[in-house]
Amino acid sequence: MRTRVRGWRWRRNPLRRRSDVVEAWTVLAVAVLLFVGAPLAGAAVGWWRYDNAQARAAAQRAERHRVSALLVETAPAAVPSPQGARPPTFQVKVRWTEPGKGSRTGEALVPAGGQRGDRVDVWLDAHGRNVGPPVSPGAIWQHALTTGASTAAGVVAVVLAWYLTVRRITARQRLAEWERDWAHTGPEWRRHTA
Repeated sequence: MRTRVRGWRWRRNPLRRRSDVVEAWTVLAVAVLLFVGAPLAGAAVGWWRYDNAQARAAAQRAERHRVSALLVETAPAAVPSPQGARPPTFQVKVRWTEPGKGSRTGEALVPAGGQRGDRVDVWLDAHGRNVGPPVSPGAIWQHALTTGASTAAGVVAVVLAWYLTVRRITARQRLAEWERDWAHTGPEWRRHTA
């Protein structure tokens, strides 16, 4: 009959070594860090990135404005792409009218296949330069979730690497302790059997 002794590394017994205690505490620390620390670190970094991106998007919305522009030249046609892929955009000349400044011409990113004379929306900054649209709420969430998940995965990788290192060191130390104890106990066994 086999008897299982749970938690023997935590209780006093003659077989327990210092390396066993270190390994037991390491397993407990790893469990706490994996199941509590990594998710908390990922959530904290994700929320921090979300707040930063929200502030940046608000600043972009405050300084940028959309105007309707007329295509001066035809945009190149779109090449066939897999379904669900984002349609390509091209830099082409457009003309728009700014209040108080009159008509202006410049290059803007427009969807592929736009014909000369079509209307497109163009984003301008406070200085009248052509810029991209402000960051969308979906992109903000995607960036925050990706950053949070990457942080949590990084914490898991570091914790597991630390655990494997500690386990290797404690295994070596355990073998050295057993060797030392056997060197002390082994000669006495030989005397009793002879």
